[in-house]
Amino acid sequence: MKKLSLFFLKSFIGPFLATFFISMFMLVMQFLWKYIDDLMGKGLEFSIILELLFYVSASLLPLALPLAILLSSLIVMGNLGENNELTALKASGLSIYKILRPLSFVIISLAIGTFYFSNYIIPIANFKWHSIIWDIQETKLTSFLRPGSYTQEIDGFSIKISEGKDNSFQRIVIHDRRDYGVLKTITAQSGEFYRSETGDYLFFKLKDGEVFEELSKPASYGKPEEKKKSTKTFPGRKSKFKTATYKMNLTGFELNRTQDELFKNDFEMLNVFQIEKTVDSLRTNFDEIAENFAHNNTSKHEYFQALSFTPAKNEGRKNETIQQQDTMELLTINHLDEEEIALLHENMTNALLTNINILKSQLDIEKNKKVNLRKFEIEFHRKFALSFSIIILFFIGAPLGAIVKKGGFGAPVVIAALLFMVYFVLITIGDNMAKEKVISPFLGMWGPGFVLMPFAVILMISAAKDRSVSEMFGIPKLLKLLNFKN
Repeated sequence: MKKLSLFFLKSFIGPFLATFFISMFMLVMQFLWKYIDDLMGKGLEFSIILELLFYVSASLLPLALPLAILLSSLIVMGNLGENNELTALKASGLSIYKILRPLSFVIISLAIGTFYFSNYIIPIANFKWHSIIWDIQETKLTSFLRPGSYTQEIDGFSIKISEGKDNSFQRIVIHDRRDYGVLKTITAQSGEFYRSETGDYLFFKLKDGEVFEELSKPASYGKPEEKKKSTKTFPGRKSKFKTATYKMNLTGFELNRTQDELFKNDFEMLNVFQIEKTVDSLRTNFDEIAENFAHNNTSKHEYFQALSFTPAKNEGRKNETIQQQDTMELLTINHLDEEEIALLHENMTNALLTNINILKSQLDIEKNKKVNLRKFEIEFHRKFALSFSIIILFFIGAPLGAIVKKGGFGAPVVIAALLFMVYFVLITIGDNMAKEKVISPFLGMWGPGFVLMPFAVILMISAAKDRSVSEMFGIPKLLKLLNFKN
């Protein structure tokens, strides 16, 4: 049995590693395609790109590993069936359960290892690659130029553009603040920019523009009586140009690695123990916010103010109020003129609008808190559900390969792709439904495994009895019966 176990392990390791690296390569290529605009044309060092791909590969393991196990189990059992080795093993008295026992131990061990990897390694990998991508995006030249608003990302300059794409912009305004004694403004109808070869400078090539220069302090010249008159005089000059090149120093605008605290509280960068602690804190904080929210709203309403009135503490004030009411005439709207009524109406409208805006903002805060809390709960169950899905996909792929009896990378690849697509659709639907509070986070993450579990059981029983799934349900007999009746 030991030799047989070694044989199965050797047969499994080769296809598993091949399919794992192929899956990882495809997922990494998908990642690069998504972030190609942020990575191209930055002059990034090769070591930074390698570091980014290393951490991304680690974070993509939850998608690559289930696909690799599903495909490799299909290939291994398909090869055994195609070469009649599976038939020989069954003829020698071994059932499908004993044949799969060595691989089952490997898969269960791999699932446990995956949980620890997902719990301790993937959060670090997510933190690292998010940090690197954020730093790279911050160095993108077009990222700090937002149409319609001033930016001061480059020291000493305020830049505004009306519109633009890639490196070309229209209606540019640049305020040069390097010399505090001179107010200098450059305007241009169009322009484009590029970096120097060393990356230390940014060059703006401007067209059809003007330069305005003015002293920030009044002029002080001439006789004393003339100096008094010149306190409101600011000397300046104005010039026009067809084309001009403006140079800006980019020192300090290079790829500076982000501080570790920037992403540490994100739900993807915590293990299950940190997530559980964070969820408890969020729930406590949410309860406090909800309590304060209810208290602040009820305390403003006259009805609840009356309920909180205690006669024992306010008996003297109550008697005084009654005496005042006996001597005072109550005012009604009939005692007010049109001007006072309009003013009263305006004040009441403003008060109502203010209260409505406060309620909306508080409800938005409450909604955001709930969404954030749900993300942490989903991530908590995701780490456990990943290991469970690995086991389920193995017990789907292995018996299916024994039934199909086709090896290689032909039919198994097609079957595995279809099955993995079903799994991916289920996990995506579960994730979205859990985020939208349609179902619980537990059901959203564990649901795909529960849905696929009956298929794994049916396939195992079918492979053990050496019968197809259709024969298990008596479909051929039913078709013959229907044809006989016709």
